[in-house]
Amino acid sequence: MRRHRAGPGPPGRYDGYGGRDVVRRQESLRLAGRSVSWVPPLLLLVTIAVADYHTTGEFRMLSWVVLVPGIAAALCGVGVTAAFAGLSLVSYFILDSSWPHEYQSGLADFVLVAIGGVLATLACAVRVRDERRMLHMSDVTDTVRRTVLRPLPPGWGGLDHAGVYLPADALARVGGDFYDIQPGPHGTRVLVGDVQGKGLGAVAAAAALLGTFREAGYHEPGLATVAERLETRMLRHRRHTVALGSPDDDRFATAVLLGFPDDELEAVDVLVFGHEPPLAVGPGGVRTLPVDGGLPLGLRALAPAPPGVRRLRVAADETLLMVSDGVTEARDGRGAFYRLAEEVARAVATDPGTAEPARLAAFVRDGTLRHSGGHLGDDTTVFAVRRRAAPGPAGEAPEGGRLRS
Repeated sequence: MRRHRAGPGPPGRYDGYGGRDVVRRQESLRLAGRSVSWVPPLLLLVTIAVADYHTTGEFRMLSWVVLVPGIAAALCGVGVTAAFAGLSLVSYFILDSSWPHEYQSGLADFVLVAIGGVLATLACAVRVRDERRMLHMSDVTDTVRRTVLRPLPPGWGGLDHAGVYLPADALARVGGDFYDIQPGPHGTRVLVGDVQGKGLGAVAAAAALLGTFREAGYHEPGLATVAERLETRMLRHRRHTVALGSPDDDRFATAVLLGFPDDELEAVDVLVFGHEPPLAVGPGGVRTLPVDGGLPLGLRALAPAPPGVRRLRVAADETLLMVSDGVTEARDGRGAFYRLAEEVARAVATDPGTAEPARLAAFVRDGTLRHSGGHLGDDTTVFAVRRRAAPGPAGEAPEGGRLRS
């Protein structure tokens, strides 16, 4: 499984939208690295010529060559399409005049073939322009997604990690779910969350929270202070968007904030803000971390006090699994919810290796898509982390206590 990339869904339902259709079609029309898109229209032209030779009387198939540039327009570039338009016109003239004693289609069909070739070439130019625009927009969307959900190096912050993100709108390819790991001089912090709502407003809120987390998670010594900074950032972002005229005065974000302290290798500090608590998954089974959940980020004014940081013991072979409501609220055709804990527990009992972060994230991804039939009702995020047995250099600070991020 490729980490931090959306995995495939059932064919024809989740995957296969937008620029990916363009790329897939272009790849399917190549053989040994060379384009073979010209083969179908050429075969059609030869077939029509041979069939016309074997027809007699007033029934002639020659005028069917108008289909050739049309097929080329759907598969080839503008130059190749124009070449087939010209080749079809020449073929028509030669074949129609080769047997003067046979019935001849005449000038009317010749004009039809000429006009068909011109229209096919113009249609091909429009198609190529739109495909280039679609590929460009796909690149822009991928850049936005990599900015919000930045790639995480293996072993980043001394953690083995694996993440899967599946947007409910596969055409948009980016949404309001977010996750990140930030190592620093006060330990490694992990943030997983889900901004309420969809669209660009949710993406902007997620980007704002992640930016604050990457700074506060590095500099602030206390996890509670990091949480306070996130709450403040959510309120500031909401005020800014409302001042711009956006009706986002009630937007909030659920989140899980983890801290892996350097002084205790089998401990984790946990703060939950209206989110599903993490599951600890290990060869011994599955358990829900016993934490008290606070209100979502952006709704602190409704609570008498912020939630307290809870330090819990986590075994070295246990993986912390966090998911968004795209997983917990996935339904099958009968409306039954996906039973995440039960499915994971069954899988771990069968194969304890399923508890490894990469395999665990892949298992939950596949199980969610299978349960929902590929129809995702909400953005779906799966993120699994656990300490490395021997932390690598990615989690160690260079001289001066600074890390590259």
